[in-house]
Amino acid sequence: MNRRDNNPGCLTGLLELFFLKNIYDWGQDHFGAGRGGCCGCFMGVVFFLIFIALVLKIVFNVDWTSISF
Repeated sequence: MNRRDNNPGCLTGLLELFFLKNIYDWGQDHFGAGRGGCCGCFMGVVFFLIFIALVLKIVFNVDWTSISF
């Protein structure tokens, strides 16, 4: 199978990034750094790392579950 067959397209990627941004903002406001305190700061960092991993998955089409050599 050709790798180009699995390319979702630009509009799909932009839509996924839009939804990811909205979910990230909501999570930060309700659980993350926007809440203040030690737990809020920790959850803010966790949300940020998950956000970066998902952005890399969307932009570069990285499959983090497929580990092969």
